[in-house]
Amino acid sequence: MSKNLVIVESPAKAKTIEKFLGNDYTVKSCFGHIRDLAKGDEAIDVKNNFLPHYEVSEDKKAIVAELKKLSKEAEVVWLASDEDREGEAISWHLSEVLNLTESKTRRIVFHEITKPAILKAIENPRGIDKNLVDAQQARRVLDRLVGFELSPVLWKKVKANLSAGRVQSVAVRLIVDREREINVFNYSSAFRVIARFNVSGKQMEAELAKRFETEAEALAFLEKCKGATFTIKNLEVKPSEKSPAPPFTTSTLQQEASRKMGYGVSITMSIAQKLYENGFITYMRTDSVNLSELAIGSAQKYITDNFGSKYSRPMRYTTKNDSAQEAHEAIRPTYFENVEVEGTPQEKKLYDLIYKRAIASQMAKAQIEKTIATVSISGLPDQLIATGEVLKFDGFLKVYLESTDDDSEDENSKMLPPLNVGENLQLIHINATERYSRPAPRYTEASLVKKLEELGIGRPSTYAPTISTIQKRGYVVKEDREGKDRKFVTLTLEKNEIGREVKTEKFASEKSKLFPSDIGMIVTDFLTKHFDKIMDFGFTASVEEEFDKIARGQLGWNKMIEKFYGPFHANVINTSETAERQNAERSLGADPESGKTVYVKVGRYGPFAQIGENSDDEKEKPRYASLRAGQLTETITLEEAIDLFRLPRVVGNFETKDIKAAIGRFGPYLVHDSKFISIPKTDDVFAITIERAIELIEGKRISDANKLIKTFAEDEELKILNGRWGPYIALGKENYRLSKTQKVDELTYEKVLEIIKAEGRPAAKTAAKKTSAKKVPAKKTAAKKTAAKKVKK
Repeated sequence: MSKNLVIVESPAKAKTIEKFLGNDYTVKSCFGHIRDLAKGDEAIDVKNNFLPHYEVSEDKKAIVAELKKLSKEAEVVWLASDEDREGEAISWHLSEVLNLTESKTRRIVFHEITKPAILKAIENPRGIDKNLVDAQQARRVLDRLVGFELSPVLWKKVKANLSAGRVQSVAVRLIVDREREINVFNYSSAFRVIARFNVSGKQMEAELAKRFETEAEALAFLEKCKGATFTIKNLEVKPSEKSPAPPFTTSTLQQEASRKMGYGVSITMSIAQKLYENGFITYMRTDSVNLSELAIGSAQKYITDNFGSKYSRPMRYTTKNDSAQEAHEAIRPTYFENVEVEGTPQEKKLYDLIYKRAIASQMAKAQIEKTIATVSISGLPDQLIATGEVLKFDGFLKVYLESTDDDSEDENSKMLPPLNVGENLQLIHINATERYSRPAPRYTEASLVKKLEELGIGRPSTYAPTISTIQKRGYVVKEDREGKDRKFVTLTLEKNEIGREVKTEKFASEKSKLFPSDIGMIVTDFLTKHFDKIMDFGFTASVEEEFDKIARGQLGWNKMIEKFYGPFHANVINTSETAERQNAERSLGADPESGKTVYVKVGRYGPFAQIGENSDDEKEKPRYASLRAGQLTETITLEEAIDLFRLPRVVGNFETKDIKAAIGRFGPYLVHDSKFISIPKTDDVFAITIERAIELIEGKRISDANKLIKTFAEDEELKILNGRWGPYIALGKENYRLSKTQKVDELTYEKVLEIIKAEGRPAAKTAAKKTSAKKVPAKKTAAKKTAAKKVKK
């Protein structure tokens, strides 16, 4: 047995590290946290200084048993979990559960999984940093207390099975506040004037510095421009420069991956985790922009060798926020000479992004020459402005340009043709186009991370889980939404004649944006009203600062929890006893046909409209209809609600049976011959045609036929099905994976049972027992019946 046992979080990390260490080292994975707070009331002893009670989870008991055995046999145990607070806590839990003595335990940390970094860590071990552990423990205990005490209040006062969280509830509030801001936004329009000129065979655009509020004003201006002379009054040429962005932090990586590649924050972190574990990048949970001297030198050499010395500009970035955690470096490639790496297409793309950002941060500024041309209009005091840029030296732009969240209508500056002061310009046309004001944009996952970071809420390790949680809980949905049509006016002066055209444009189109659900809005209102401190952005940020103080050893974690818990617990008791029940019921008006009141409410399966009052009388029972995706009880109109009662509707007849369209708990669907077919989001349930409905029905039939690959006579519940990720085993309601190398046609009944048993999870064992037991009792019963018959004779 090896003298040294190294424990890390993941098998991939273990596999990479094992390559760097000799035969004296055994590297094993603990698969993340091996224990967590116990479930139920006994998790935290609030009367005993908030002492937490931890339990080893059921799925980790076998791993713990193996690690205990290996740790007893080893002379030294090296705890090599990640360098942040979460990683420190994992090491502490391992030392506690495995009963490791201080004399045989070494804690090692590294920012990258490379041979030099691992060997250096082995040479410089330290003990477990209890301050970091306490900071993580404080977060875990506080979040459990908040969730455990707030959730029952929500069940009692709002709706069953709801949950609340210290950070997640604030994140939802940001999205709710933004949605309401958009809903009440007052759109206004103004006319933007752009002239286009012919300058020595090249075209140039110039814009009027002001906008006209009315069409009449814009028309009057164009009238005055008839026959006018347009002259270059002034030319201003000034140099400027553009600096590269610093290397990635967790937050900026999530934002840029979203903007450039459309990745959600969880996907970005999952890919980055794999790159880190494979030794390709440094640790991916960090709020530092710092690079090591070694990394700066390595980047400098690569830039000089490949682009020349004038492109090199070694730069030491410093982190602006005081709360930057223990990670000492930004996210960068481990080796700058590795321009590309092996992996999935997603891994390659994210690595390329990280690589280019890090290299660009060490390159020279781009040198730009900006030209501003002022165009006078004869007979008018107004002036037109044309701007252009000439890139004199590309610098870091040779490699990388940061994207922005701004999707404004302004285009990047273009190059201007050669111009001279006093030169008269040949007018092609002037357009005065009606343009509308826009509200603040809805959040994407990445822009929400940016906002949370700006407010000081959360840390690199919490952004992705927070955003994932609020979507899983149904408080927020991420989706695309089709825009609405809007008319706008364009006035054009061309050849001394003015034309008017009314055009149509789409507005308020959204792609991968975060929208609050009805229940998300109700919960936010309730918590804001009764737990204003929990929902306060400043307070939530101050809690994060206290965690930082605990990590630095400046504050005891128990004291911090005690200070928070007393007032909070009293508020929970008071709210539970005195607060009124919160709901989203609204009366919209009377139904034109029946005269009955139309309501919108939120029920067990989501928001719905109701015509009539609740009654036990069958004749007077109300009618119900689910709200459509994107509709909210807060903003839906009477007309929109009444429109919902057009469903279910008969689309047409197919194979002598009606096809009906309706909206249910899981969205719009068709019913035909007692079979249900989902209607895609791209189709409108109110407008779907018979032809499209038949196409969906036949498509479902083909899909169902292709899904079933194999059945077994021994058990009708056991099947091999074709899924999104390939063939898999289905036994009743349980599904089991098949390896990619497994040939389906070679699978026997006995082989399938072996695969199910090998899963090792309780559900697999139960399913396997049920399957193997099905035949045996039948034989015994049959035998008994035969024997009984013989006796009777």
